[in-house]
Amino acid sequence: MATLPRWDLSPIYPSADSMEFCSDLQKVVSLCKTLEQNLSSVSYDLCQAVKDYELILDYYENLDAYTSCCLTTETTNPVFLKAVNQVGEIYLSVQHLDVVMLNFLAQEKERVLSLTEKGQPLESYCYVIGELFERQSHLLSAEMEDLASDLNRSGTEAFSRLQESLSSSASTQWDEQTSKTVIELRNEAFNADRTIRCKAFEKELSVWKTYETAFAASLNGVKGTTLTLDKARRYESPLSRSLSQSRIDGKTLSALIGTLEKNLPLFQSYLKAKASALGLEHCAFYDLFAPVGKGGKRYCWEDAKSFIIEQFSSFSPDMGRFAQKAFTEGWIDPEPRKGKVGGAYDTCFPIAQTSRILSNFDYSFNGVSTLAHELGHAYHDSIVLPKSHLLRTYPMTLAETASIFSEYIVFQGAVSNCTAEQRYTLVEHFLQDACQVCVDILCRFYFEQEVFAQRSDHELTADQLSSLMVECQKRTYGEGLDVYHPYMWAVKGHYYNSDFSFYNYPYAFGQLFALGLYAERAKDPQGFPDKYVALLEKTGSDSAMHVASTMGCDITSEQFWQQGMDLIATYVKEFSNGC
Repeated sequence: MATLPRWDLSPIYPSADSMEFCSDLQKVVSLCKTLEQNLSSVSYDLCQAVKDYELILDYYENLDAYTSCCLTTETTNPVFLKAVNQVGEIYLSVQHLDVVMLNFLAQEKERVLSLTEKGQPLESYCYVIGELFERQSHLLSAEMEDLASDLNRSGTEAFSRLQESLSSSASTQWDEQTSKTVIELRNEAFNADRTIRCKAFEKELSVWKTYETAFAASLNGVKGTTLTLDKARRYESPLSRSLSQSRIDGKTLSALIGTLEKNLPLFQSYLKAKASALGLEHCAFYDLFAPVGKGGKRYCWEDAKSFIIEQFSSFSPDMGRFAQKAFTEGWIDPEPRKGKVGGAYDTCFPIAQTSRILSNFDYSFNGVSTLAHELGHAYHDSIVLPKSHLLRTYPMTLAETASIFSEYIVFQGAVSNCTAEQRYTLVEHFLQDACQVCVDILCRFYFEQEVFAQRSDHELTADQLSSLMVECQKRTYGEGLDVYHPYMWAVKGHYYNSDFSFYNYPYAFGQLFALGLYAERAKDPQGFPDKYVALLEKTGSDSAMHVASTMGCDITSEQFWQQGMDLIATYVKEFSNGC
């Protein structure tokens, strides 16, 4: 295979120690001081204050995204570690200003609200201004917020970095000649040879076992701090704060979770059919990603690129052009390598008005699908990036909609032009992903709920965390599996995020919402792309419920979510019948 490309970060900053990078660090601190001084004046123009605030957030986001890109491709690089710490330093200024700004807006509430009325300068900010008022109501004193920010740098953020660093660089001996990192071991889950999958799984577990004390201490630290701060900020629970951040209410979450629970037998029947296809009594955890059939196609990088561009173009020429641009302008880093984190992500740069995508491409359709997923995020970003910061910042629930929608476009393109054998493999791949987004996500939701419940009383040992993880896997996968993964709590970095708890259900939201949207496309294939773009444009400026309602979707109803499940069920039936 040809060498995979690496992304080009030079259009953003020449390097992490360049004059341009350092200048922007200083600029953020300077802008923060200037705006804080201006806010002390009652006569300062409110609209200008909002613009100044958004500019600061843009520069900070640009710097933060850049250092994240640098560090996640070289997790032990001292220059990148220093740059991350420098951005962490200026975050204290940004966080301090954030508190000052929210308090300023609250003090001027009547004036601010008058500016959001119809025909007024901040009319389009009506929802997000209300959201800022809600956030302000949960603030501690300015001094306590500053202290919390400072302590988080050497607390929850350090724990998160430790998890990220260990999980990307930890390795073990594979054979007499070679060693493998846990990322490489986890990639063997896609190997067609069950002996290799099993060997990789057992060696992976041994690595997590070696570092379990460090991971357990980190998770306890993150969850303990989250509980303390959320309580001090008068949130009912970490889940309550998560719902607010997701721009949904409890009724919506209950409808979503209820739908997932009711359909667990559907996914368990899929896993039984997969076990049968593999010649097994039951699937083990290391069989979840095993290829089924002999229709698995290998994609070289050029083939993957061409296929994605073609499928995106079939949906809309604009989306196809966007994908072409991302590939040709060096936005993507697909090469797996030591020191690089696993998984995939998209991030955007508001000052540079561009995006970058990290993945670990493995030449399979799964690798193609992952690229389509992240390009969906980037396409979403391209639509909202021209907007001001507050009007483009969308919640996690709606963030996953565009990515999963893009995945499904590519999946439909693949199954519409393939042999029967290839279709069998592709359908299984779709169900494989759906199982992760519905079943494993529900498992993670249960796990996090229980961790918070127990952590409020005591710290959990590594053994307790592993036992709890297996309990949640049994609760969701049921008889679909007979071997479980006790260390998934160490694998998933989302558990170590103190800024956003329950970094799980938004994926299920996105999966079922995207499938519902794709079904709407059939009613108006020509007009739908414009409607889709219009929906994405609204994602940063309104609640998830109102954004969904523009397409006639009631997300508080289980009936709505079941529509997406019904589509998945058709593929379960097809797969169970051997396609």
